[in-house]
Amino acid sequence: MASQPNSLDNVHAPSEQTHVTPVTIAVDLVLVGVFFFFMFGWVKSHVPSTNPAFVLFFGASTTLCVTGVFWMAIQMFRVVLAGEKRLKAERAAK
Repeated sequence: MASQPNSLDNVHAPSEQTHVTPVTIAVDLVLVGVFFFFMFGWVKSHVPSTNPAFVLFFGASTTLCVTGVFWMAIQMFRVVLAGEKRLKAERAAK
């Protein structure tokens, strides 16, 4: 059974406006790249090996996972920020 729409629901339909621009993509790439190199410098000192190939492989693979989480956090922050701005605009219009 499908649920009936409720006027008390705080769910908004996706807007037609997109928030992805070449500038936001470039900012994301720079932030993620800086984060990757910073974390790789920190993680590689914690790899329990003296073989440079192992240090490079395990340090990079670990850092890649952490960087993916950082990228998702950036995207979630943008969605929340856009939602807050839209709610603020709706409240100001009332």
